[in-house]
Amino acid sequence: MKLFNEFKEFAVKGNMMDMAIGVIIGASFNKVIDVLVKKVMMPPLSLLTNGTNFQNKKIILRDGLLDNSGAIITEEIAIGYGALSQAFLDFMIIGFTIFIVVKFMNRLRNKAQDTTDTTVETPKDIQLLTDLTELLQEQNELLKMNFKKQ
Repeated sequence: MKLFNEFKEFAVKGNMMDMAIGVIIGASFNKVIDVLVKKVMMPPLSLLTNGTNFQNKKIILRDGLLDNSGAIITEEIAIGYGALSQAFLDFMIIGFTIFIVVKFMNRLRNKAQDTTDTTVETPKDIQLLTDLTELLQEQNELLKMNFKKQ
């Protein structure tokens, strides 16, 4: 029963919804990056290399054998370095794109948390903390003045 209560608390706090939203956005983001790499970036790279398709590049270790009817007797054994280069390019583009998005989000968050910036509304929790800090500073100044008078 304790486990159920913990799960209910986890779900109610929003952590589960945040994770679900993150997974859905991540899957959509993956599709966008996949199209960006395969349909936008790879064709110019292929054009620069005389139409070479990187996905099909491989080092053949052993050729496959076919019988007279064309049926495969033994499979080809090959190292598919083209698929690795494709995956590495995907990874670099995804990493760079996520870096840009996080940098943009951090800039927005920092701007929202700056209490002196009047162009953006400061979140209530940050504003309350700022007000508390100002009150504590005022109280400290009053205490210092009273202490000096004595």
